[in-house]
Amino acid sequence: MNKIDDQTLKIYTAKAQADKAISSLKGILLGINLDDNVNEKEINELKKWVMSHNELITRNPFNEFMTIIENTVSNRIPPKETIEDLYWLCQKYENDNVYYNTVTSDLQILQGICHGILSDGNISEKEIFDLNKWLEKNEHLNTYYPYDELRSLILSILSDNKVDDEEKVVLMAYFKQFVNLKDKETNEKVRNETSDIQISGLCTSDPNVTFKNKTFCITGVLKRGNRENLHDYIIKLGGIPIETVTKKTDYLIIGDNGNPAWAFSCYGRKVEKALTMRKEGHTIMLIHEFDFADIVDDLIQS
Repeated sequence: MNKIDDQTLKIYTAKAQADKAISSLKGILLGINLDDNVNEKEINELKKWVMSHNELITRNPFNEFMTIIENTVSNRIPPKETIEDLYWLCQKYENDNVYYNTVTSDLQILQGICHGILSDGNISEKEIFDLNKWLEKNEHLNTYYPYDELRSLILSILSDNKVDDEEKVVLMAYFKQFVNLKDKETNEKVRNETSDIQISGLCTSDPNVTFKNKTFCITGVLKRGNRENLHDYIIKLGGIPIETVTKKTDYLIIGDNGNPAWAFSCYGRKVEKALTMRKEGHTIMLIHEFDFADIVDDLIQS
């Protein structure tokens, strides 16, 4: 019988520790939420609980737990929403380990491929054809962002079996949404070359928003202002702010919290629900907070 080496033993032990901790956390979250009221002390206890598992902090989903808790404290996100987000993450971890392993790893590889292609500030025809081959071999990523959008864009570009310069720029603009180039000169080059290109991705580009009697839900951390002020503006313009995404939700405002959604191949609980609803035929519109803030500013000032 072969002995298990120390490194392998550590991996199995860490997995067992993580599984046990997730189950415990689910219980804590359910306990906190039993009275339908979540307060600051309970959130602080959650923070301390996560920190007490410091040996797991660098592992998914514990690093995401800490990010969510920190955002709640610093950005005044409703504590009840935080509990629901954390419980959703626990369920993701328990019900679909592929979500944290194979899929997550392959989506991170895809990000790396896009980063590598864009790293010199140019996209060649060969790179596009080779990327398409990789996408074809990884169809298990279907339904995960940004695989679906990228596959659709590549197939459109290659529909005539050739790539023109304009299509290269469009693809460059798409990559720019989630690739963070470290070289300032290359980053500036890409920014200049794609400045006139509008990419319609997850969020609606140049959205047309009606406020009167329409419902608005917010998710994520806002970089411009806070939820309380935005709720006030929505009400002032005739809209109805709500806390939960339902079939009656007209708009979901997505906060630009700096998370490009690669870690767990998702944007979060509310966005996942909105995307599922949209695939079922509901007309809920997803809007980036910057676009929404611009619309609100224009209407308030007019």
